[in-house]
Amino acid sequence: MVARKTAMLLVTTGLAFAAGFAAAQSTHRTGREPQFENADVKVWKSVVLPNDPLPLHRHEHPRVIIALHGGTMKILEESGQSELHKWQTGKAYWLPANPPGTRHQDINVSDEPIEVMVVELQSAN
Repeated sequence: MVARKTAMLLVTTGLAFAAGFAAAQSTHRTGREPQFENADVKVWKSVVLPNDPLPLHRHEHPRVIIALHGGTMKILEESGQSELHKWQTGKAYWLPANPPGTRHQDINVSDEPIEVMVVELQSAN
């Protein structure tokens, strides 16, 4: 009887650990993860959770956005102006360099995280 209870406890503990580990692996945070960089391109993966914006930033160069998990992103300029970008999963989008002296925040106004791969062209103006 003791051996059976011990076995059940070990199974239960193992399942709880596995569930916790899986949850931790699938938990995302808003932010960037560098992927690759050379003199021509800079590539990173961005994850933006709903209503958890990236900090104010700017892009000196044009870039291609590839939506790994799409949604609606609000681009909020420091000036207060904003625009919505609807990105479909599996589609690519062109974004020009930001005008000089401007900064913006990316705000996910969807219900699920948005994940994009960003390829910024370092040698393009």
